[in-house]
Amino acid sequence: MTTIVYLRMKKNIEFTEMQEVRLKHIAYVSSTDTILNDKLKNTPIYRITKKDKNIVIIDSFLIIDHLTNAFNTIEIQLIGPSQSIIRVITKRKPINMLIVSVVWIILFIGTAMTIMNFHYDVSMQEVQQRLHYLLTGEQNEYPLWIQIPYSLGLGIGTLLFFNHWFNKRFNEEPSPLEVEIFKYQQDLDSYLNHYENKVNDTNPSS
Repeated sequence: MTTIVYLRMKKNIEFTEMQEVRLKHIAYVSSTDTILNDKLKNTPIYRITKKDKNIVIIDSFLIIDHLTNAFNTIEIQLIGPSQSIIRVITKRKPINMLIVSVVWIILFIGTAMTIMNFHYDVSMQEVQQRLHYLLTGEQNEYPLWIQIPYSLGLGIGTLLFFNHWFNKRFNEEPSPLEVEIFKYQQDLDSYLNHYENKVNDTNPSS
């Protein structure tokens, strides 16, 4: 009797070392036979070696072919992604606070220059002086009652826009930066799935 097995590939997996990849590492498995489930989950699929470097693409076609040969009484129904991307993450070096400080200073100066150049281009000081004159009827070269709230609002608005204060999040919505990083990660995954997938290899003999 044929047993239907539902298979959902995990999109991204991280390993800290090169090791044997079992089905439970790269996919969720479900069937009505609990004993069969355990056997499937512990089925070896791939062995990561130095030749693979730090990225391995496991295609669902190869898994289905491997499992149907090993278990001839199952019918696999694939749900979700068709590939899993395995990244071998080596031990990360401790953070060098000197480098962090230098980068922070460079970014701070660059951001400050950008804001100042923008305000110079749009003649912000003249606008604020004109606004002060329209509201009070008096000329003032430095209308601080406008400039100080404006400066505070600029900083607070930036914090709210990026939705972060260090590790603290103001609400559950992703920030624009997180959305762009997510889009970049999707594009990177699509690239890897196309060019690193052995199923797509047009020159397997090389």
